[in-house]
Formats: sequence, structure tokens, C-alpha cells
Amino acid sequence: MAQITAALVKELREKTGAGMMDCKKALGETDGDVEAAVDWLRKKGLSAAAKKSGRVAADGLIGVAVDGTKGAILEVNAETDFVGRNENFQGFVGAATGLALGVDGDLEALKTVDMPGEGRTVADQVTHLIATIGENMQLRRSEGLSVSKGVVASYVHSAVKPGMGKIGVLVALESDGDAAKLTELGKQLAMHIAAATPRFLSTDDVDAESMERERQVLTEQAKESGRPDDVIAKMVDGRMRKFYEEVVLLEQIYVVSEDKSKVSKVIEAAAADVGAPIKMTGFVRFGLGEGIEREEKDFAAEVAQAVGG
Repeated sequence: MAQITAALVKELREKTGAGMMDCKKALGETDGDVEAAVDWLRKKGLSAAAKKSGRVAADGLIGVAVDGTKGAILEVNAETDFVGRNENFQGFVGAATGLALGVDGDLEALKTVDMPGEGRTVADQVTHLIATIGENMQLRRSEGLSVSKGVVASYVHSAVKPGMGKIGVLVALESDGDAAKLTELGKQLAMHIAAATPRFLSTDDVDAESMERERQVLTEQAKESGRPDDVIAKMVDGRMRKFYEEVVLLEQIYVVSEDKSKVSKVIEAAAADVGAPIKMTGFVRFGLGEGIEREEKDFAAEVAQAVGG
């Protein structure tokens, strides 16, 4: 029987992300054959993967990929930041994001695409990773942007590797201007979006429900001043303009602007530099785990339970 060395265990852990004792047992069951041990972990872990599916996965990575006039962004969740540093997980996110580019960011289509070199679909590869790494994971969301002419630019904040990190942004700029200068402008705008978290591109994109809800809140606040109705109406209009400056990208003050220019004016002024008019046709911003309700753990209770158990 082959000797199970620390080096073999380390190699298997790096390949699978599985626990040390699981790796040691797998190598023992397969006479030290690392590749056979990978399969052994898969087989043993597949049943465990279903048990993990109910656990909250709010960490992981955001991936972005761009190719000239098109781009895609993908969020893949795991339970812990530790997995986000796992090379196998990172490799999957990078490959899957590239595949998302090929299906224009359509998440359901992406799940059915064959994973290169794996003999399984993207969705099945997630199940495989759950089995080998040992945490619940999910393909949460994906979107794509494209323009008929111009560029789609990207930015990743807190990047762990090129094209993947904690916040990802895509920006679509339509123009006949210089592509390199458009890409640089797009990256700067994407950095603004990462920091300022706009919800809408233009005031025309603000949905009626959001606008009416905000107007009602502002009206109730203004009424507390005891002013006449006509004055209240003007107060509300002024505060609605402030609301637009907070949530509408083109109305926001550009974060790196020294003269407090709006984003719309920055884009308009950049036209002279790129050599043609520029129109921003869309943006996407993904923040890792946003909107996911994370489980609040009572550490003291966990310790008491462990001691009692």
C-alpha cells in the first residue's frame, strides 16, 4: 500500500478544496492515486451536496468579461470568503464568465452550456464543486450588455484576480470615436458607478412606483413644516431633484470631478476627446451578496451548545 505523505494530502487539498482528513481518507481508499482520490471525493460528496444546498451562500465572486462591443457579468455565490480564494473556484468563475459572454449573459442558457474539458454542463460543474470543496454554491445572476458601435467597458473592485472580485460593473458606450479612449472613459465611469451605486441610467428610467413612493414620503415630510400647499409643492419638487441626483447615474455628480460636473456633462465633454458624440446606453453593477439575507449567528449560544454536546 502506498505511503500517504503530507505532500500528497496537500496536493489533493489544492485540487479539491476538501478538508485535510477527507483528503487523507480518500488517498487511503485509492492507494495514493490522487486523480482516483478526486473521483472518490466526488462520489462521496455528491450526496452531501444536496444537504448543503439549503445553507446560505452570500459570499463568492463577481466575474466580468468584455470583448469589444459586448460584455457579461456573473455572480457565483459560496458560503465563505475562503472559497473565493480557492483556485478551483476562481478558475470556474473565470471560465463561466467567459461562457456567459457567449450567451449574452442569459443565466438559464449558461447553465446548459458545456464546461470545456470537464464533460459536464456549467450547472453540473457547480454540483461537482459543491461536492469537492464542501460548501453550498449557486449561479445567482448574470447579465449582458452590447452596442452596435463603440465599446463595453468594465471595472472590478477588490479584485482577487483580473476580471473577478467583490464588485463588478459593465458600462456600454455607443460611439464612432476612438475605441481606446472610449474604453478608458468607460472604465472611469464604471469606477464611479461602483462607488456611487446608481439605480437608474436616466430620469426616464425611474419607474413610476419608485417615483410615487418617494414623492409621497417627501410630501409628508414637507407637510410637517406647516407651510402652505403651494410652498410644499415647490419643496417636494426640489427634494425630488435631489432624489434624482442620488439614484440616477446621469444626474449624479461625477466622483472625480473637481468642478462638480454631472456624469451627463462629463460624457458630453468627452466627445471632443474621442472624436465623436457618445451615448451611454446602459450599465450593470453587481455587488457580491447584495439582497441576500445572511444568517445571524449567536456565537455564545454556539459555544454553549458545543460544550453541552
